[in-house]
Amino acid sequence: MQHLHDTIVAIATAIVPQQGSIGIVRLSGADAVAIAQSLFEAPGKQSWKSHRILYGYVRDPQTGERVDEALLLLMFAPRSYTREDVVEFHCHGGLIPVQRVLQLCVAAGARLAAPGEFTLRAFLNGRLDLTQAESVAELVAAQSTTAAQIALAGLTGKFARPLKHIRQTCLSLLAEIEARLDFTDELPPLDPQATAAQIRELQHQVEGFLATAERGALIRTGLKVAIVGRPNVGKSSLFNAWSRSDRAIVTDLPGTTRDIVESQLVVGGIPIQVLDTAGIRQTDNLVEQIGVQRSRQAAASADLILFVIDASQGWTAADQEIYDQLNLQQRRQQAPKSVLVVLNKADLLRETGDIKDIALPIAPIPTVLLSALSQRGIEHLEDAILELVQGQGVTAANLDFAINQRQAALLEQVHQSLNHVLAAIDAQLPLDFWTIDLHAAARALGTLTGEEVTESVLEQIFSRFCIGK
Repeated sequence: MQHLHDTIVAIATAIVPQQGSIGIVRLSGADAVAIAQSLFEAPGKQSWKSHRILYGYVRDPQTGERVDEALLLLMFAPRSYTREDVVEFHCHGGLIPVQRVLQLCVAAGARLAAPGEFTLRAFLNGRLDLTQAESVAELVAAQSTTAAQIALAGLTGKFARPLKHIRQTCLSLLAEIEARLDFTDELPPLDPQATAAQIRELQHQVEGFLATAERGALIRTGLKVAIVGRPNVGKSSLFNAWSRSDRAIVTDLPGTTRDIVESQLVVGGIPIQVLDTAGIRQTDNLVEQIGVQRSRQAAASADLILFVIDASQGWTAADQEIYDQLNLQQRRQQAPKSVLVVLNKADLLRETGDIKDIALPIAPIPTVLLSALSQRGIEHLEDAILELVQGQGVTAANLDFAINQRQAALLEQVHQSLNHVLAAIDAQLPLDFWTIDLHAAARALGTLTGEEVTESVLEQIFSRFCIGK
């Protein structure tokens, strides 16, 4: 781990040439203010006090050249993100101004920050616990409003506070048990049933946290959905109607789509990556063959397959062949809700046409009827997808927070340790046996919040952060 008492610097905003209007260079550490004073010229009698914004110019101290017109934001310890002195240069955006300011800060004695090092310092200086620090990264990476709300809930301590309460309860129970081991004659005996009741209540809370893991993973990472089927069944029309764009070419000619076209949507708070694929068929056209192969690869990697057929033609031999080629029957056996049949071109059915009129010679499978051309039934498609997902116990609604993979693994350890304590109580084992697993539960909870954590764990967590955060 880098030395944490020096002054670090990084560009804290995304840099896009010719597009960014503001670029921020952030300094944190004991020399942050001194470095800023050596580089920043603030005309007039502007006050260098904490939580003030100064206007002026960044100068190269070696040449006296003005590098940029900028604002300087001052935040002195401990009233800053890192609880150290923090200075931010708010420069003109683009590539050159912020790069030059960054180089001047390094030349003045700052060190380039490692990924997540500002947030690491906030954690080490006690401003954030580890779950809150992880929420910072999740907020930056959020792909939907729901994901951002969940991350913000974690950042404000909705997860950290009950975790600390559970850990404190474990430690209090340990103190009571160990006191009776040391002072057997001076203290009244413990009530095993009352202790077991306390532990069962802790288990109930842990189970509530664990129930959010699957939902959290879905909301954070989203679903990859592949639209597949034979040529000219309306896959690209469905893609365009669903994404409300004209990104995929739509013609009456089969085999128009040759490559994978992608769109990002949010449905019910869940980010969805939609892939429009080439129609799957036997062909002598080399380019189309490549497109068909990519379609198969997209289907294999997708979380959910929308298998599109022409409702006006019904299930054909070509549909059956594709169904077999993609091993969809085997896929459905492994994950029953990973395939959804979309009956497209409902506008071509007779007025009384109904989904029941179309025979599917396959085992019962979730099905939706729509018309991509007239954009009717798209909402039914979204409802069907959400129903599939919620059928797996996943819903984005009314979710205060959601644990991540690291947190889930540690909470599973806590739950298992508490189970062992209950087993020891039921078996009337000596108090020493109770303490072993209570200690294990408390350690796992300490690793969750960062109260007991190793340097390797910190490096693993913060290495996933962006530089400048």
